[in-house]
Amino acid sequence: MRLPFFYGWVIIVVTFVTMAIGVNARTAFSLFFPPILDEFGWERGITAGAFSFGFLVSAAVSPLIGRLMDRFGPRAVMELGVALMGGGLLLAPLTTQPWHLYLTIGVMVGAGSVCLGYSGQSLFLPNWFIRRRGLAMGLAFAGVGIGSMTLLPWVQHMIEQTGWRTACTAMGILVFAVLAPINLLLRKRPEDIGLLPDGDAAPSASSAKPVSNIVDPEWAGTDWTLRRAIATARFWWIALGYFGGLYIWYAVQVHQTKYLLDIGFSPAVAVWALGAVSLLGIPGQIWLGHLSDRIGRESIWAASCLGFAICFAALIALKIYPSLMLVYLMVLAQGALGYGLTSIMGAVVLEIFQGKHYGSIFGTIMLAALAGGAAGPWLTGFLHDLSGSYTLAFAIGIAVSGLSAMAIWMASPGKIRAVAGQLHRVHG
Repeated sequence: MRLPFFYGWVIIVVTFVTMAIGVNARTAFSLFFPPILDEFGWERGITAGAFSFGFLVSAAVSPLIGRLMDRFGPRAVMELGVALMGGGLLLAPLTTQPWHLYLTIGVMVGAGSVCLGYSGQSLFLPNWFIRRRGLAMGLAFAGVGIGSMTLLPWVQHMIEQTGWRTACTAMGILVFAVLAPINLLLRKRPEDIGLLPDGDAAPSASSAKPVSNIVDPEWAGTDWTLRRAIATARFWWIALGYFGGLYIWYAVQVHQTKYLLDIGFSPAVAVWALGAVSLLGIPGQIWLGHLSDRIGRESIWAASCLGFAICFAALIALKIYPSLMLVYLMVLAQGALGYGLTSIMGAVVLEIFQGKHYGSIFGTIMLAALAGGAAGPWLTGFLHDLSGSYTLAFAIGIAVSGLSAMAIWMASPGKIRAVAGQLHRVHG
């Protein structure tokens, strides 16, 4: 039975809900971090290392997830993610030793987050849209912001009232109860159910020939296997750009709450800042995703990296001038600009290496991205333990932001396939 609207929007809704719960279940570690430190007295580097170790696990399984997506599709991958993440959250409250935290939050939640988070969704979501790819992904990933503003205050309230263990258990139950059933609605591509991307009608003999977005026919005509992709400079520029992107993202996210508490802000302000970043990420991701369909992916990636650079600079300044205005600047730059990275992450790789092996290629590139996600929190915590300050770590974050922006410009997806707003340059 045909729906009165394009089924791609069902995919967007399912992804929106999955991201709202799945990503924030992992983000909640930033809220668990202070009470775990207070309870056990472990060093920050060791404790934050559980989160970073999760990224190493994510990196290790990412190519496998890409192959699973190519072979079995999104339903199998998402349900695997639900089992891993939900199980990890339910077992984490049994923690008494650091290795328990590494096994549950690190291995299980880390591996599950690859499936349920940005990486897993980017393996199939771009297939459903071409002209509005950036907008569609921005809308889907905006679920993270809604989840942050609803779930994170709820988690913080439970931590204050009943402890971090109860809050962790509740998140595990939520993952199973909501995400297991709704992800059965997923399909890998519109062609699997007799549709075309963007909901377009099938071409007829009298219809106009569709406008091609291909800029480099030789590159676009290549059957890109993982082996061929790895042999190109573009593959490694993307890998470097994605490493930097997740480095700066999680270096801030894991340590932001504790840093604000350390320099004298109240728990209410620290928790508000974490949630407000994701709230601002809602219009930021949607608008920047839409804008990327008009002006290109490279410009938007650079703008998002600039947002993180401003964020790190504001955090450094906060130690000297601990004012709410600087907190607002940090939150605005990180959310409204920085979170735009996610709306184009899948599009960049697809527009360069489109083909039947896209999942394997994207999954392998995410090795580098997730390594960056692991390095950011760990190195930031390590440098704090070494120097007693976050200043050097945040300064490194500014440098990594610039490096990531440069790398995606070098990869230049716009030189392979033009976005909808730039088609006049291809055919003009």
